[in-house]
Amino acid sequence: MSYLEKEVNRLVGQAIHRYSLLETGDRIMVAVSGGADSMLCLWFLRHWLRKAPISYEIIPVHLDMGYENGQWHTLADYFRQLGYTFYIEETNFGLIAHGPENRGKSPCFICSMNRRKRLFELADALGCNKIAMGHNADDLIETLFMNMCYVGEMSTMIPRQEMFQGAITLIRPLALVEKSKIKKMAQRMRMPMIKNSCPSAEDSSRSEIRNLLEELYASNRKIRGNLKRALGNVRQDYLL
Repeated sequence: MSYLEKEVNRLVGQAIHRYSLLETGDRIMVAVSGGADSMLCLWFLRHWLRKAPISYEIIPVHLDMGYENGQWHTLADYFRQLGYTFYIEETNFGLIAHGPENRGKSPCFICSMNRRKRLFELADALGCNKIAMGHNADDLIETLFMNMCYVGEMSTMIPRQEMFQGAITLIRPLALVEKSKIKKMAQRMRMPMIKNSCPSAEDSSRSEIRNLLEELYASNRKIRGNLKRALGNVRQDYLL
């Protein structure tokens, strides 16, 4: 393993142990979009299955959003190559989010809502008690700022989140890893990533927050790390 791989593996292991992400008997549905985050999330769950003293199952699931240049065949070939039992479904969620059915709401909100609802349905149908997502440390920071700016609350995604009275648990093994490290590692491993075809990918509230944060990071290299630490260092006595 290179230094980068050892560092990312250490952070993934830290998240797994600190938040009890993996347990014996888990049947884990891995939501694979085809980007670096979800592909590496799948890779690490397979990697830890070989080294952890517990046994669990992994089922990759990909929802195609319905755009013309969908590349789900690339993922299907990759899953077959690794011997996975997998599930791929073609949807029209992206088209609905950007079509006349969407009456003034954010396309990202509509698409995300439909996609998550379908993932929950599939987890139930496939008998999975956990859904693994590829969200990383930068996603958590961005979500904190989005919720403060657009919702008026201080909250973000968490590494382990129980849903429906514990029937399904969301886990985020990459929650402590910076996106740049994930992207670099996935590229070095030559993972068959697919391009995000969403027309709103670079024109959304999240991208605005991301651009703002990138300016801050460029001004002071300590800011990203401080924001990451701040997510777990809340001083409630100094909040209203």
